[in-house]
Amino acid sequence: MVKQGARSARGSVWLEAKAPRSARSANQPSGLDRARITDASVRLLDAEGLAKFSMRRLAGELNVTAMSLYWYVDTKDDLLELALDAATGELQLPDPAREEADWREQLRGLAAQYRALLVRHPWLAPLAGQYLNIGPNALAFSRSVHRVIRRTGLPAYRMTSAIAAVFQFVYGYGTIEARFRSRITDSGLTPDAYYQQAMNSARQDPEAADYLQESKDIMDARGGDTVEEMMDRDFTYALDLLVAGIEAMVERG
Repeated sequence: MVKQGARSARGSVWLEAKAPRSARSANQPSGLDRARITDASVRLLDAEGLAKFSMRRLAGELNVTAMSLYWYVDTKDDLLELALDAATGELQLPDPAREEADWREQLRGLAAQYRALLVRHPWLAPLAGQYLNIGPNALAFSRSVHRVIRRTGLPAYRMTSAIAAVFQFVYGYGTIEARFRSRITDSGLTPDAYYQQAMNSARQDPEAADYLQESKDIMDARGGDTVEEMMDRDFTYALDLLVAGIEAMVERG
């Protein structure tokens, strides 16, 4: 038996359009629409996180009754899916008409933006695999990525592998970075102070201290960079490795 409110594998707010009501109810306030509800959902998720998000809390944010939201969406899942696509709309996509553009730079640009999106909206990563993600912004992003990958010279049957290599790396990096930044914020410390405190704590454990000593050459190579600089540098170089890997596979044929 399917639980009430559960979605099928094919379920999506984009496939289950809310039928328009024929008359306005007292519970349907003037000026409320799906776009306004979605914008408020994104703001609330940014401010309070996924765990605290609810229809009742959103209604309070909009100064309406919770029941009035059901004129525009059926479930909280609908709101989360709408918010996910709205956030994806913040990405600046390359002009598809610029066929002469360097695919490497366009791929780096899309990857860097996606990383920043995951960090800016920490609630986004847990939702990314829960929905079909076929909203207009998600599809526009996917099309843009495919257009760029098509210009790499990879055979068609290798393209999804290249996309997975790049964007699953970015997803993982951005997700961990977002959680790390959240812990820093909760600590009240600066990123550098938090990192130093974490290293000092780790050295109190014998096994961790041994590992840090073994890795001293790697740690020293980072020099006096700030945490921000280290994270940016590591991301950029790792992405360069993936781009170089795509180039190498094209050469191999």
